[in-house]
Amino acid sequence: MSTRIRKPRSHMRKEPSQARSRATVDAIVEAGTRVLADRGWGGFTTNAVAAVAGISIGSLYQYFPDKLSLIEAIRRRHFDEVLAILRQAAATGLPLQQGVDALVQGMIDVHGINPELHRVLLDEVPGLEGSRSAHDAFLVAYQSHYRDFVAAHRGARAGPSDDVLAQLLSGVVEGVVHNGARKGTLDSPELKRELVKMICSYLSAADR
Repeated sequence: MSTRIRKPRSHMRKEPSQARSRATVDAIVEAGTRVLADRGWGGFTTNAVAAVAGISIGSLYQYFPDKLSLIEAIRRRHFDEVLAILRQAAATGLPLQQGVDALVQGMIDVHGINPELHRVLLDEVPGLEGSRSAHDAFLVAYQSHYRDFVAAHRGARAGPSDDVLAQLLSGVVEGVVHNGARKGTLDSPELKRELVKMICSYLSAADR
């Protein structure tokens, strides 16, 4: 099943078209990520981001009209990172144990690079009405990749549908990983080991 979706409308002031402008946008988003993680939502300002990025505030406003549009870009980059992990996990063709291990480790890695950022995004940053289309598009691809993973790692016997299993699996991984990011426990080998064991046990028993 194809997971290609229409790209949601961007809330950037203008889209970068050349390598130099793309590099500038990447630097702004990276700086925004650092400021948000270090200072929280209360300390997140476009002036602070411009200073960290080493550019003028006017250069930042060429691409992002306000800090909410910059937050959306940070969220979208995270969405892309998560989908890349899922896409790879679903396509590796590894046996169940190794496949689940790769999936869990990938999710831990992408959330463990800057766990404070994810805590702020989850707990402090307000929901954005303008980012709804981007989030909806992300969820479509997110569940599709989980469904592909389930289809590749379950037996052929009757049982819960791939959609149901994908919803349960994504909920478990998301809940444990996000909670670990909040509490600073993502680097716990025991947490990963037990999560992998739980998923393997469920998927291998789902058709019984």
